[in-house]
Amino acid sequence: MQFSRTLTAAAVLALVDAAALSSRTTGKATFYGGNVSGGTCSFVGYTIPSGLYGVAMGEVNWDGAKTCGGCVEVTGPKGNRITAQVVDQCPECDAGHLDLFPDAFAKLDDPSKGIIPITWNYVDCPITSAITLRNKEGTSPYWFSMQVINANKRVNTLEFSSNGGSSWTGTERKYYNYFEYPAGSKTSTVDIKITSIDGDVLVVKNVGIGGGVTATASGNFGSGSTL
Repeated sequence: MQFSRTLTAAAVLALVDAAALSSRTTGKATFYGGNVSGGTCSFVGYTIPSGLYGVAMGEVNWDGAKTCGGCVEVTGPKGNRITAQVVDQCPECDAGHLDLFPDAFAKLDDPSKGIIPITWNYVDCPITSAITLRNKEGTSPYWFSMQVINANKRVNTLEFSSNGGSSWTGTERKYYNYFEYPAGSKTSTVDIKITSIDGDVLVVKNVGIGGGVTATASGNFGSGSTL
């Protein structure tokens, strides 16, 4: 009976490994100068957390900025792996093509090669610090525009409430990674509800509405934090 249980455990592990492999994308990697503050994700003043690298994605994988702030695990031709955070768009990159920051590429292979085959998949970012919300310049009670920074998972939706959470208003994510609602909140403060790609929900209360205003949550996805 013990032998049977061992085989079953091994079979389960094999299935898990097979599933992980099947979810990986086969593509190629190049590198460029790297751009965080000036990248299309609009992460102005943001520093990529220690242990992570930067990457730009092509239009197909970019998916209307839905990948902004998310992380990918990239495996190079020698088996070396890195985890990189999406901070920019690569207009000329096709599906599966990642344009890495120089230090990321160098971890996978010799930069003199210029282009290498890779496999990659989406993973949670190893970020333990709190999520930050930032209003776009020009934001007011009559025009709503906000982004999510430093999330440990890709952000799926952002909603706001002007009545203490009794009802929620959805927003549209723009290609430059701000969630917008042209009619505005009509209030000087709102509650914010953000939902991750996996369905995690984080509520941040009493966020000020004004150009360049920021608010920091007390945690990240999975912590159930409320400010």
